[in-house]
Amino acid sequence: MSSLVAIVGRPNVGKSTLFNRIIGKRQAIVEDFPGVTRDRNYADVDRFEKRFTLIDTGGFEPVSSERLLAQMREQSQLAIEEADIIIFLMDGREGLNPADEEVAHMLRQVDKPVLFVVNKMDGPAQEAYLGEFYALGVDAIHPIAAEHRIGTNDLVQDLLALMPEQDEDDDKETETRMAIIGRPNVGKSSLVNRLLGYERVVANPTAGTTRDSVDTVFAYNERRYVMIDTAGIRRKGRVSQKLEKYSVIQALKALDRCHIALIVVDAEEGITDQDMTIAGYAHDRGRAIIIVVNKWDLLKKDNKTMSEYIKDVRAAFRFLPDSPIHFVSALTGQRINKIMADVEMVNDEFNRKVTTSALNKVLKDAEYNHQPPMYRGQRLKFFYMTQTAVRPPTFVIFVNKAEGVHFSYERYLMNCFREAFGFVACPIRLKFTDRER
Repeated sequence: MSSLVAIVGRPNVGKSTLFNRIIGKRQAIVEDFPGVTRDRNYADVDRFEKRFTLIDTGGFEPVSSERLLAQMREQSQLAIEEADIIIFLMDGREGLNPADEEVAHMLRQVDKPVLFVVNKMDGPAQEAYLGEFYALGVDAIHPIAAEHRIGTNDLVQDLLALMPEQDEDDDKETETRMAIIGRPNVGKSSLVNRLLGYERVVANPTAGTTRDSVDTVFAYNERRYVMIDTAGIRRKGRVSQKLEKYSVIQALKALDRCHIALIVVDAEEGITDQDMTIAGYAHDRGRAIIIVVNKWDLLKKDNKTMSEYIKDVRAAFRFLPDSPIHFVSALTGQRINKIMADVEMVNDEFNRKVTTSALNKVLKDAEYNHQPPMYRGQRLKFFYMTQTAVRPPTFVIFVNKAEGVHFSYERYLMNCFREAFGFVACPIRLKFTDRER
């Protein structure tokens, strides 16, 4: 499981610049004034010897200094609670700030690795003020200039040193891990209890009741499953309307460990941007996905309600064209018993292995029916393909010019393989490589 690293700090200290520098591309919006990053930004980083997920927390548009401190405290507290490692970024040009001292005080009370980093240290004038940051009572301060790549390599190496060793995926062939993910208060815990048949986790209409991810081992049709109920945002009574997007962090943690993701949607509220964001992360991580529309009993329905809702779901989740959709009520148990049948089906698809001969027959037919494009004056030629992994099904295709395969032809090949072999509700991975001479 990869580590979760959060960058926290006051507005305009360079969090997004450091975020972009570490991930190696310009993903976060960067401008030289406070309040640009109004949303959290997430990126999987796999270009170093250890994998991790980096979170760029948003700044705030200050109403007053007191209001800014309150928002700062709330945001930082969330990042502190959810992340495995924290990068606390400060501004070397402005010097030590009361808001910095407030966050540092919170960080001293948690048992998590923290890197205290001072940004914009790009000249002797700034270095002269570095000493004042030691007033925070920390042993080490990391001076950097993220914009000019000064000190960032050393910072990354210190960051990697704090992460545990990561073994290769050692999934048990007999165990399937399924995560229940979604926004707060969509009924995840109630769904878990219904699927298990007993009160395993606390279910409460207040958002954020579930505090930690809860794993439960159970058997279904003589198969071993692990159910992961993802935590909500905060303790009851400490929920902020603006903090809902932190449900993504919980989903990221669960998705790192699961094989199948059940995306839970609130039927009354409909599909939100946050639902699509969470589903997108599941898809990007190569997880098999089932869509569960909960609280179906609360809707006023006629004979067209379900068909219209299916159209809305398919339109919103265009990247999940064949994921099963279930309309359920975790409260009453309506249609709950049909979910596990699809979990079994999707799990079989997720673990499907196809013989090399069958794959190459489909590849040749696809090449015959739709000739590959030209690349630099030469027709692309596919020699053969083979399956290299499951969970998700992954295939390597050997070609004369791998860099010349356009995404549209890759999508065409994927459709051919799906039509021939199924792979319902799970992504497939195609990797193109030049054949060695």
